[in-house]
Amino acid sequence: MVTSEEIRRKLEEKRKKSHTLKDIPPTVDKQSSDLEGMPPTGGDESSPEQGEDKIMVCPDCNIEYDGNAKFCTECGSALEEYVEPEPEPEPGVIPTFKTSAPATYDNIIIVSSNYVPGYNVVATRGFVYGLTVRSRGLGGQMAAGLRSAFGGEIKEYVKMMDHSRQEALQRMVDHAKEMGANAIISTRFDSDEISNVMQEILAYGTAVIIEEKQ
Repeated sequence: MVTSEEIRRKLEEKRKKSHTLKDIPPTVDKQSSDLEGMPPTGGDESSPEQGEDKIMVCPDCNIEYDGNAKFCTECGSALEEYVEPEPEPEPGVIPTFKTSAPATYDNIIIVSSNYVPGYNVVATRGFVYGLTVRSRGLGGQMAAGLRSAFGGEIKEYVKMMDHSRQEALQRMVDHAKEMGANAIISTRFDSDEISNVMQEILAYGTAVIIEEKQ
């Protein structure tokens, strides 16, 4: 099997060879000077052939071929051009990533951190929250009870809790809009049981106004 280091080394040797050919000045004689200005009649013999700088690799056999090959002679698979992998970051060096705009929920940015990356908090509007209390019907409780007897996920309660959290989150966002905020930081969820048949879900955070950093 051909390793990536061997492929990289051979590719570098071919590149150096092609650059060496390009650096050799052409010889000029009387005959060539007389033909100056005439249209070309053929290809340049001194220039490297098309595909010489490329290395083709079989994706199945990992066998390398020159740039003019199209198919593997061992398995017949179509060859792919070898692309040199990007070097791994040095130890201790933190790679940089492109940042994108944060996601919004109903045009309100919601984060659980105390700040929004890439933005400055220019004003604080205050504490906002959304509250809901849910209870499953008798049929749902019976189905959940049967599932609990055999073990596993209680899908009825999962669906109820998901709807409860979404409703509490939407009410918190509506509260922030009423206060003129465009973001909510330090967002948290809280949950508590009421009378063994009801569940309270609370979403809360700090409503702020943010502006993108220049």
